[in-house]
Amino acid sequence: MAFGYQSTRHPFGQLRNEMDRLLTGFFGPTADGFLSAAFRNQPAVNVWEQDDALKVEIELPGVKSEQIDVAVAGGELSIKINRPESEPEGVVYHRRERPEGPLTRVVRLPIEVNADRVEADLHDGVLTVTLPKAESAKPRKINVTGT
Repeated sequence: MAFGYQSTRHPFGQLRNEMDRLLTGFFGPTADGFLSAAFRNQPAVNVWEQDDALKVEIELPGVKSEQIDVAVAGGELSIKINRPESEPEGVVYHRRERPEGPLTRVVRLPIEVNADRVEADLHDGVLTVTLPKAESAKPRKINVTGT
């Protein structure tokens, strides 16, 4: 296999891309390269903008609503989960990938939100957080005057 510059990008940037490609192939497909949330043993998160709100969805199988703490501060959404640790007697694990114990996931918010109106709903192991946009983040129609 021959390596050559694909464009005029910086050589270290290309090296990083090649290393990400190599390691991603070794550890399996990931959404955002070598250190994805799945690799770091963190729950998967989706973030999208819909109408006048930002939506954040996070997979939390087996977690109850009283084990979750959601907070918004400084342009970040913080989700703290406390899964109880369990050690069933007489069990020999062959593979154990689901995390236990305390876990915090912080999501940097791409827009300003109204923290007073944030809502969180846990349904079928998926936490959906609705963050209404702040008035300053909503598009504003500007009237054009002239002749």
